[in-house]
Amino acid sequence: MITAFLRLNPSSLLLPLIRTLLDIALLRKGPEDLPASGVLLFLSVVLSVLSSLAALTLIDRFDEDDFFLGLFSGLVGLSCYAGILFLSGKSARMLQTLSAIVGTGALIVFAFVAEYVLLTPVLGSATSGLIATVILLWSVPVEGHIIARAVDRHWYIGLVLAVGVFIVQYAINLIISAEP
Repeated sequence: MITAFLRLNPSSLLLPLIRTLLDIALLRKGPEDLPASGVLLFLSVVLSVLSSLAALTLIDRFDEDDFFLGLFSGLVGLSCYAGILFLSGKSARMLQTLSAIVGTGALIVFAFVAEYVLLTPVLGSATSGLIATVILLWSVPVEGHIIARAVDRHWYIGLVLAVGVFIVQYAINLIISAEP
């Protein structure tokens, strides 16, 4: 059994996950399409860390402080979503929902990094930065879609919740990054 597992192609395990996360990011599927698995949440976190490291490595304006601020802000957001699930009585969907939020967030950051790195030499940093910001802002409706499906509410309820979480995260970023 172990030798059969070792012979598996890693891409055969990860490609279905990435396809499902992409479908969730495009609002075609929801967190219920992911298995409730701690291993899946771990893989999503690894994917998220890799996407943040790609941003740190490839984007000059992104530094270690931004990396750690993003990490802290992300943990605050996940805590908010976990609280929403708990208060709505949907704690059983915690692993799936958090895996979907973290995994789709990682894909969005990869898209942000790819766009910024590839288009900045062609369009300039101002235009490329604007497009990159729009890509990052796409995470708000995606998270709204995910949380709405997780708590069995209409999409606009999820969008309102996601905007609220975004405002909390933005306020924390402003407070922490403010110069004394």
